[in-house]
Amino acid sequence: MIRVSVLYPKSEGATFDHEYYRTKHVPMAVNGWNPARTEIDKGLDGPYEAAVHFFFETADRFQACMALPVTGELMADLPNYTNIEAQIQVSEVVAS
Repeated sequence: MIRVSVLYPKSEGATFDHEYYRTKHVPMAVNGWNPARTEIDKGLDGPYEAAVHFFFETADRFQACMALPVTGELMADLPNYTNIEAQIQVSEVVAS
């Protein structure tokens, strides 16, 4: 299982619309990529304002999703909810 985490670090002057992210942006990704599972975090304490975790069955499946047109649409949608530059972590889940 591959987990792709998109992390939004807190910083001075950062803006983030959690409602838009939860109701519009992440559903656009889920509808386009059809991941095995998705989790959305709203940071309460710690270095991140928010995060989303997409789970894919294989690395090949994840790579195929990155080539889909919806990926470009998602990138273009970023200014609609944040001015934070996201950090992306791709991991292999080795235990749960």
